[in-house]
Amino acid sequence: MKEFFKSGILIICIISIFYLWLHMDEVSKIEWKDLHSFISNKQGSREKKENKVIVTVTRQDGSVLKLSMNDYLYGVIGSEMPVSYELEALKAQCVAARTFVVQRNLQVDDTVQTQVYHDDQQLKQIWKSQYSENKKKVLKAIKETEDEIMTYQGKPISALFFSSSCGKTANAEEYWQNKQPYLKSVDSSWDQNSDEYLETIQLSEKEFSSNLGFLNPVSNIENVHVYKSGYIQDILIDGIIFSGREVREKLHLRSSCFTIKKVNGGYEITTKGYGHGVGMSQVGAQQMALKNYDYQEILHHYYTDVNIEKIDV
Repeated sequence: MKEFFKSGILIICIISIFYLWLHMDEVSKIEWKDLHSFISNKQGSREKKENKVIVTVTRQDGSVLKLSMNDYLYGVIGSEMPVSYELEALKAQCVAARTFVVQRNLQVDDTVQTQVYHDDQQLKQIWKSQYSENKKKVLKAIKETEDEIMTYQGKPISALFFSSSCGKTANAEEYWQNKQPYLKSVDSSWDQNSDEYLETIQLSEKEFSSNLGFLNPVSNIENVHVYKSGYIQDILIDGIIFSGREVREKLHLRSSCFTIKKVNGGYEITTKGYGHGVGMSQVGAQQMALKNYDYQEILHHYYTDVNIEKIDV
């Protein structure tokens, strides 16, 4: 029994010495009295890595999905950005999307209210003959940015993004009233080359007036105030002040950068850009990628003073 006990002690010592030898560079930095804590932390980190975080996705049909981060991102990147875009643009979208869900405590839905998500079967139907090629490209973008998120002062940012701008992005407070130091207006003149940059629609007098909440036809549109970014701050319509965002939402416009022109029988409205304008322009990211900017340069352009760092997800 004593021999067995001595043998056991010897085996434990050998294992401990071998473990410490493997981590000698790290062990040299700590006090001997802290070795037990060091080993325990190493084991805890390994267990944490094995227990990957789970993203909870509430779908439009009411069902709930529990997905690993990479599986979730696969369904988001393939839905939120054209896979035909350059790899560096897709990688920028990966980091933004991962940051977005981490900042929201891993609780999202599958709509534009958070991030659009399609499962693999849906993506097969969307991509058709390009399914294999597109899947490979998206997975490559995820792999090459694995575990990376954007932070500001040590915390994950609200990584907003949209399709294209009016030539500049908007400050956060211009659309949501809440100021964020990393969501500042920046140049995005590349967007002017996009096919979706300009759109002109026509609304009848009745549609225009009723959508804005008026019972009678609108007679006066005046006092238009515009932010330096180019988006409408507010506009006076028949004595009522509407924010640019309100007009956009009520008239279902592509963006809050617009002009309104009275024409026979109604109104002609021209918009510039597509989306709320805050954060990263996806068209801008693509144009930057085409000019050989890498994904980190793209992100640092659209998100001010952020850090890109790895977290254990």
